[in-house]
Amino acid sequence: MTAKHHSGTPFSATFWGVRGSIPTPGPETLRYGGNTPCVEIRCGGHILILDAGTGLRVLGHHLEQQVPPFEFDIFLTHTHYDHIEGLPFFGPAFGAGNVLRIWAGHLLPERSIREVVNALMADPFFPLPLEALHAETRFLDFHAGETLTPRPGISLRTAPLNHPNRATGYRVDYDGRSICYVTDTEHFADRLDENVLRLIDGADIVIYDTMFTNAEYPSKKGWGHSTWEEGIRLMEAANAKTLVLFHHAPRRSDDQLDALAEKVERARPGTLIAREGLVLRV
Repeated sequence: MTAKHHSGTPFSATFWGVRGSIPTPGPETLRYGGNTPCVEIRCGGHILILDAGTGLRVLGHHLEQQVPPFEFDIFLTHTHYDHIEGLPFFGPAFGAGNVLRIWAGHLLPERSIREVVNALMADPFFPLPLEALHAETRFLDFHAGETLTPRPGISLRTAPLNHPNRATGYRVDYDGRSICYVTDTEHFADRLDENVLRLIDGADIVIYDTMFTNAEYPSKKGWGHSTWEEGIRLMEAANAKTLVLFHHAPRRSDDQLDALAEKVERARPGTLIAREGLVLRV
């Protein structure tokens, strides 16, 4: 394996929402968090946002404490509610002078991401229309499998995932390092997913859908989610480094996640459980 060389430019992932399916506020989810998926990737001074769940609202409040104008790229895995419900509450999207690009790779040819966001913010579901977003908003559709270059020096490889209504996995390559975001995907019973293996090959950090355990999965087959045990198998086969368990089941309490952390540490030392506020620097 060839050694990686990089200049030491900051490259990090910050978790603003780690829960799957539905927000779960309450005393049993305080430590790991109850917001739905949103991960901020910092590539030097550039901000990429992976998914727009309810964690996006909190990220927006944080960013508004900084000096505008802002420029963001939001990359959606798919447009199920838990991954887009933060969009209408993302403060910087209402700021004139800001630039917001929303990318999606799972909708073509039936519909576009503009159509989906417009429906999300239309009567009778939301009081403000899409036109209320005063930021310069661009909608960019692509086909999963393409490689995207949102900024010079930042490359996003994409891959189709096995999920109802389709979904897209991402690999962010920057300055010789890589962060992969592979959530809302269901593994196969008879083989490892080749799309996922190619995407995470040799990656530094892999954020993976571990909504279920092997024991829970049989009754949830077809729901479009995977297990932490499958995540470890993929990591070993792809010679990837750090696995981060993500998209926690709504009923998974903090105490249960603590117990899971001990179990996965024994199975593959260095494996992490995603929680709100966690910052990983590559």
